[in-house]
Amino acid sequence: MTGDALISLEDVHKTLDGLQVLRGVVLNVNAGETLCVLGESGCGKSVLLKHVIGLMHPDRGRVLFDGMDLARLSAKEMVPVRTHFGMVFQGGALFDSLTVGENVAFPLRRHTDLDEKAIQKRVHEKLSLVGLAGAEEKRPAELSGGMQKRVALARAIALEPQVVLYDEPTTGLDPIMADVINELIIRAHDALKTTSIVVTHDMVSAYKVSDRIAMLHEGRIIIDGTPEEIQNTDNVIVRQFIEGRAGDRIEKLSQVGENP
Repeated sequence: MTGDALISLEDVHKTLDGLQVLRGVVLNVNAGETLCVLGESGCGKSVLLKHVIGLMHPDRGRVLFDGMDLARLSAKEMVPVRTHFGMVFQGGALFDSLTVGENVAFPLRRHTDLDEKAIQKRVHEKLSLVGLAGAEEKRPAELSGGMQKRVALARAIALEPQVVLYDEPTTGLDPIMADVINELIIRAHDALKTTSIVVTHDMVSAYKVSDRIAMLHEGRIIIDGTPEEIQNTDNVIVRQFIEGRAGDRIEKLSQVGENP
């Protein structure tokens, strides 16, 4: 690893269904920081997250967590490693058949020896942190999209992990609720002293929550810097993305027969 890096991706390559998704990704995530990974839809951001948590392994290169090469660990060895990670999925991925409280308690019952009183105390703490104290008995179907995302965050931090991964946390939310989620990402980071990776194409969110921003384009990290450095970059591809300009994108799509 480099410096204070807790997570390192070293020349990571990955091909899926004949498509080369990652083409030599080099990226370090320092302990305690919030890194946002930007990129167009379908560019491989979620694939990158799956490598970080060990759900996928590189065809070439290495993914290191706290000095451990994840690809070299057995399935049994990966179980305790994954308890160091919390994941907030794009759609929330809550269990519809469970109550809010049972959803948040799920990882605690699966991965700890806490008694029921301690579990309920932890559930209450995490729901309070995301502003949902008293919602334990509700079902996910009774909640708005924004509230479901908040429950998903409470579940992700229930084990008080070292690392929290966010996959498009503000997608599908109105600007006000998106800002609520951004504030909760910051609150959870500060309260638990976590290392966070936020995959997003929401520039408002990226600028607000991140210490560093990296952009994935055509399978590689093409820029890595502070929010201020990203805002002031002369990189044409990055500027087009952060300013939301189509550029020659429509012409390129037309040439390959895609719909913009």
